[in-house]
Amino acid sequence: MADIRPLHALHYDLRAIGSLGEVAAPPYDVISGPERSSMLDTSPFNVVEIDLPESTGGDPYEHASGTLEEWILSGILKQDREPSIWALTQEFTGPDGSMKIRNAILARVRVEDYGPGRIRPHERTQPGPKQDRLDLTRATRYNLSPIFSLTTRDAWPVVAPAIEGEEAWAEVLGGDGTLNRVWKIEDPEIHRAVSQELDQAELLIADGHHRYETARAYRDEVGGEGAHCYTLMALTGLDDPGLTVFPTHRLLTGLKDPDLVDRLKRGVEGAFESIAEGEIDPSGVEGTGCFGLALSDGSRQLLRLRDPASLNALFPDESPAFRDLDAAILEKVVLGGVLGMTETDVEAKRGLAYAKTIGEATAAVDSGEAQAAFILRATPIGQVRAVAEAGETMPPKSTYFFPKIPTGIVFNPLS
Repeated sequence: MADIRPLHALHYDLRAIGSLGEVAAPPYDVISGPERSSMLDTSPFNVVEIDLPESTGGDPYEHASGTLEEWILSGILKQDREPSIWALTQEFTGPDGSMKIRNAILARVRVEDYGPGRIRPHERTQPGPKQDRLDLTRATRYNLSPIFSLTTRDAWPVVAPAIEGEEAWAEVLGGDGTLNRVWKIEDPEIHRAVSQELDQAELLIADGHHRYETARAYRDEVGGEGAHCYTLMALTGLDDPGLTVFPTHRLLTGLKDPDLVDRLKRGVEGAFESIAEGEIDPSGVEGTGCFGLALSDGSRQLLRLRDPASLNALFPDESPAFRDLDAAILEKVVLGGVLGMTETDVEAKRGLAYAKTIGEATAAVDSGEAQAAFILRATPIGQVRAVAEAGETMPPKSTYFFPKIPTGIVFNPLS
């Protein structure tokens, strides 16, 4: 049973900062150093100052805590006395060029252990980010960035009538062109209706696995009952028409020895058939285990797994949905089978990096930053759900849900 509740939100006072767009930011894990600096040049009160803290010669987490307290005392941030949930619409251009709108409800969700009928992950996590987020949570005692979760029941029809024709509390135009609109809903009847609609829902974490595992660790560390037993989530129905997934491409950065490149070429030729030379985008290709491959010698080709039946032996204990995952096939056949990389190597990103676009991936190969790039297809939502329902987790970065949920709309107090 999902326990969904309103929160006594801490949020920016729009009268103090002028525009939420100047202080909101994407999630911490997709922000580069130059992007962080640019955001703070726009406003010294940008949320990255506390959610992605830096401190020259000092403790960044103490800096985040001190800055947060200073912003509260100076009126940059204000704490609501009355509980609320927050409605978010995200208008964006989809991969096919059409305009889409994705809806989400921001609320508190009771932290549960993973399991059927409760909350499920869909990707493996990495140790470094979990420790970073735990240190930040200990220092600030707030959830600063919402976890994005998909729900098997949809509460948006309960919320939509309350915001229809109403002016948004704030708008944020993201750097990716997404127009985010936010409404605060204080009506307790709507709160109860949302909780009731979702109390039998199963939640699937889409973005924020590290943050959720941090929430579990923090709950156990503090112990007992209290605000720390809940975490901030943005909840979207699995059938929401705006739900969109992009692929995340793989860069191989540890092949500086020419012998390793030769080994990769031989292994790929043995396991895959080349279905097109000079092409690299596999998005329209049908079949099992299809990729684009760019190598440092300038070659480009589309690949398809030669023997899909071999996956039964490679994944003897995994579900059919998992066996057909492009990311899992690449990890098992190429990263592990050809290059000898372990699951730990993948999770620690030893010799491995990621790219969000084909252009970014090929540029890394052309510049010498990477020696090879594998271009992936997007994972269908149905396959994500099927793998999670089987109790399995995908390789890291198997999905890239778009757009991201902005950080800086609301913060959830944990004490």
